[in-house]
Amino acid sequence: MRARPGDERHDGRPVHLHFLGSDDMKLLAILLVSLIGLGNRSVAAEERHLTLEQDVWPILKAHCFDCHGATETLEGSLDLRQVRRMQSGGESGAAIVIGDSEQSLLFQRVRDGDMPPGEAKVSAAELETLQKWIDGGAATKRPESDNIGPGLGITPEERDFWSFRPIRRPDLKLPTDPLAAAAARTQIDALAMAASAAEEPLAEADRRTLVMRAYFTLTGLPPTFKQAESWLADQGDDWFDRLLDELLQSPQYGEQWGRHWLDVAGYADSEGFTVNDAIRPWAWKYRDYVIRSLNQDKPFDQFIAEQLAGDELAGAKQGDWTPDQIEFLTATGFLRMAADGTGSGENTEEARNQTIADTLRIVGTSLMGLSFHCAQCHDHRYDPILHTDYFALRAVFEPALDWQSWKPPAARLVSLQTESDRARAAEIEAEAQVVAKEKADKQGEYMLQALEQELAKFDEPLREPLRTAYQTPAAERTEQQKELLATNPSVNITPGVLYQYLPKAAEELKTFDQRIAEIRSRKPPEEFVRALVEPPGHAPETKLFHRGDHQQPKQTVLPAAPTVAVPEGERIEFPLDDDSRPTTGRRLALAHWLTSPENPLTARVIVNRVWMHHFGTGLVPTPADFGKLGSSPSHPELLDWLADEFIREGWSLKKLQRLIMTSAVWRQVRGVEPIDANGLPSTLHRLEAETIRDRMLAATGTLNRQLFGPAIAIKEDETGQVIVDGTQTRRSLYVQVRRSRPVAMLQAFDAPVMETNCELRPNSTVATQSLMLLNGEFILDQAAKLAERAIDESETLEPPFAELVLDLPSPPAPQWSYGFGYFDEVTGRTESFEPLTHWTGSQWQAGPELPDPNFGWVLLTAAGGHPDGPDRAVIRRWTAPRDSTVVIRGKLSHGSPNGDGVRGRIVSSRSGNVGEWVAHNGEAETNVVEGLAVNAGDTIDFITDCRQNQTSDSFAWPVTLTVRSEDAPERVITSNEGFSGPQAPERFEAGWIVAAWRAAYSRNPTDEELQLAADFLGRQLDTLHQNPTSVPSGRTATRQALINLCQVLLSSNEFLYVD
Repeated sequence: MRARPGDERHDGRPVHLHFLGSDDMKLLAILLVSLIGLGNRSVAAEERHLTLEQDVWPILKAHCFDCHGATETLEGSLDLRQVRRMQSGGESGAAIVIGDSEQSLLFQRVRDGDMPPGEAKVSAAELETLQKWIDGGAATKRPESDNIGPGLGITPEERDFWSFRPIRRPDLKLPTDPLAAAAARTQIDALAMAASAAEEPLAEADRRTLVMRAYFTLTGLPPTFKQAESWLADQGDDWFDRLLDELLQSPQYGEQWGRHWLDVAGYADSEGFTVNDAIRPWAWKYRDYVIRSLNQDKPFDQFIAEQLAGDELAGAKQGDWTPDQIEFLTATGFLRMAADGTGSGENTEEARNQTIADTLRIVGTSLMGLSFHCAQCHDHRYDPILHTDYFALRAVFEPALDWQSWKPPAARLVSLQTESDRARAAEIEAEAQVVAKEKADKQGEYMLQALEQELAKFDEPLREPLRTAYQTPAAERTEQQKELLATNPSVNITPGVLYQYLPKAAEELKTFDQRIAEIRSRKPPEEFVRALVEPPGHAPETKLFHRGDHQQPKQTVLPAAPTVAVPEGERIEFPLDDDSRPTTGRRLALAHWLTSPENPLTARVIVNRVWMHHFGTGLVPTPADFGKLGSSPSHPELLDWLADEFIREGWSLKKLQRLIMTSAVWRQVRGVEPIDANGLPSTLHRLEAETIRDRMLAATGTLNRQLFGPAIAIKEDETGQVIVDGTQTRRSLYVQVRRSRPVAMLQAFDAPVMETNCELRPNSTVATQSLMLLNGEFILDQAAKLAERAIDESETLEPPFAELVLDLPSPPAPQWSYGFGYFDEVTGRTESFEPLTHWTGSQWQAGPELPDPNFGWVLLTAAGGHPDGPDRAVIRRWTAPRDSTVVIRGKLSHGSPNGDGVRGRIVSSRSGNVGEWVAHNGEAETNVVEGLAVNAGDTIDFITDCRQNQTSDSFAWPVTLTVRSEDAPERVITSNEGFSGPQAPERFEAGWIVAAWRAAYSRNPTDEELQLAADFLGRQLDTLHQNPTSVPSGRTATRQALINLCQVLLSSNEFLYVD
């Protein structure tokens, strides 16, 4: 927890108090008290009289009461709960001297850093408040009682905190400005405008923006190009209402909003807690329950009740589980989402209690917006949540989560097998046992056969003792028999080693196993639900743990609602044991209270989360903390109106969303200012991690929209990054959520690593995101698939678009060419060069036959080749693309002792013969290190001839050229790079760009975008032509340029953000 900020002046300037005498202070106090009654209650503390209850109590609660007031045992006998008790002091004397902070021991110890103990100290602002309060007379708002009970209790000021006040439906006030009033589409707009000084109506976003915004908000997926165009062309006045109808009925709605709830629930497909992080094979059924419930628009109060008490709603099993019972039991997976290591090697008392604590934390933050877990060891330091409140909440769950009668995860699984399936499985198992007996009998025969075969190798006096020892059960063998078998281990024949004695028999026995497996495969599959089921008649007492230590149990605590959430002087206790149910009914009673009008928290928390997912920020920016450390609502009346409306409309999530999305504040233009004129968030939203991945799958056309099913497995790639295993087509919602192995791409874009639950996702911008978009295997694969889709779906375009885009650079002539000819020793130059015209798939040669009827054995491979006669040397020719200096290194190899070897020459069209080497059954270094000057178009030939004898002339001659130019970076070229057959002419169709734009953005490109795309492709092609090694094998430069363009589209702001 963070320290409570100190009070500040409303104008932010420091405040200086002049110390007055006691009479002056009394007069000032009287004047201030009278002024406070006239002034605004929100006036800064420095401009009113400081009091214990309003200003000092929060400081003492955060830092001091743990030892001096919250418990029966007072450290140093000092009680700081009342001014008179501070004056009475403790073992060290009075804690305060009214009017004199310098003489007050409390102030001295805090100022000097002696108190509180530990690293967390009182802030400078808090210290100043404490000093001013003492010097100002240590005032209280109310007379102090002579007798107070144990603990801190809850003050009227704490009860008056905004989140604990009853929900009040405000009166609607239309804006006075006629234009603004006309622009108020809904009550939301009226309340938003009434709370602001806005003088002009909000500008509405264009239709395309609204369509995209609605699709992503409700389904987490983009519209197709045709869907978007259809809505843009719709002429009906009610087009937006019909759009919402369609999206709210979409199966993908439940997936999108289910993911939001699963964050809050702490959904994970693994147990966590230990390094084993065991897989939860059936957790996915809860995920599917959430999706189904939200698609059905199940009333949210019912949704809550089922998750908290589904087993209590289901009742006892009578025969087979009914569909409703299965639904209820599956819902309780909500209470099985906390990390639980008790089934993976950590079934300790500490681990059990930690699982319970995490479960209560999930319940508290998700349904009440309160950090109950901070009251586990003591009264909450900032919020009015008592230590007893925490254990009263724990008492609700104790019968089902009893740490002293614990069930590990496997023991909590509920089988869904029906009686008929169970009977069918028994029949099939009986059939399998018949075959198993056949195998056992046959195996016994072979074992005896193997034994007799092995005993035959021993002399007769030893055979019978060995046979007797072997056939005697192991537990009944004498020491002599054990020693005899140990001395002769070959007689210790077991089924596992039978293959060593009778190989054919072992193979025959395997056929029995295959038959058994085939028979058992016909069994009806048995499925399970990961549920929380309370044992009937189990109602253990809940003890308050002193300092949260389960080994220090204190008084019994009864199940009850939080004290602060009920009227002062009242207490809502839940039944210890509901006689009408086999279970205690405590959790169902909690669910009913949470969704009752008496509870001020739950409806506010839910509507605030819904608002947050529509605007990016909640009306309360801290959705899981409605306490003092959280933020106050920006529009409290709007929050209360939404909560009340949500309840009145039957807790319908879809009605609430329709109300929000038809408002002017939701439909306004966003992105100009972070806060609009009404004080509401108005920013672009970066899509969440799963939506980014899903949108990529949708753009490539590979998205599998199938709902439900087991989690998609994950794995580590060769770099150690966690990726999805197998074909990536399912929505990210279905990818396995492993606590210890988050998927790298999703984690980079802020998907939660589920330790307990995710109350609010961060929205970071970090380098790893750029790296993932630049080099990530997934996006590279999706860019290639988007390019394929663009080619498949391209359409012929009308000018001038086609001419604009197709004006792209042509590929340069190949730098390497392959032929044969001869070298003129008189001129020192290549005299002739005839291209090799036949490509076999791996080498160039003169014709389809080898030897060629006319040109013999001439051929070239990536590494070398074979010349023919003296006049038909093979030539590997490199053509300089620009003026350069070339350094050549290579090695000419000849591997046969026959013949007279081969001769290699390097011949420049400009400089002539620059080097000559011979290799015979060996190697020769062929280096030209001085640097050979060439101009653009010059050639360097690597000529290999047979010398005198045309025998065994196969050779290898890989060379490396280091090319240095003034107008280009240094390049290293190897002779085998790009060695391939004839290249088909490259083409590029303008329709590819348009199709890619439609798939990625659901719209056509503008003229300017087409021009930018053409410029980009031109630069890409130039680069790829100059660096052919950067083009992967099997692709052309044109195809790679299109893939690069598609990667840019998938990485763009328009793709990653929605406005």
